[in-house]
Amino acid sequence: MTVLATPHPTGHPGYSETLPREPESAAVARRLVRTALAAWGLEEHIDDAMVVITELVSNAVEHGRLASIRVVVTRPAKHRVRLGAVDRSRTVPMMRTDSNGDRIRGRGLVLVDSLTERWGTDLHQWGKQVWGELKCEPPR
Repeated sequence: MTVLATPHPTGHPGYSETLPREPESAAVARRLVRTALAAWGLEEHIDDAMVVITELVSNAVEHGRLASIRVVVTRPAKHRVRLGAVDRSRTVPMMRTDSNGDRIRGRGLVLVDSLTERWGTDLHQWGKQVWGELKCEPPR
């Protein structure tokens, strides 16, 4: 597995890593997010970012089709961090707000919605990226 750091228009590198489509990849994704936010001096946002990436990776692991997923952490604007999970399924996730009976799964996007300023899905011919953006002000 290779971590890529690429420059972006904001001057901050973007980080990404291809991971196996298995539940254990959430821990690796959290480490990547922690590293990126620490490098950017945004440590106070790490806890929320870790919850968001865990939920996005969990969805990609459950609904993806191929053996791998990709985690992406970027700075699309000076005060935003975008966390994404890429998989090869074109099925758009839906936020569940129903009680879902006794099931403890299926409400992760409610957490993503509450912790991010916005979230969405970018569809591609080969699959999708589900992402969430945190509004992040660096410490003064």
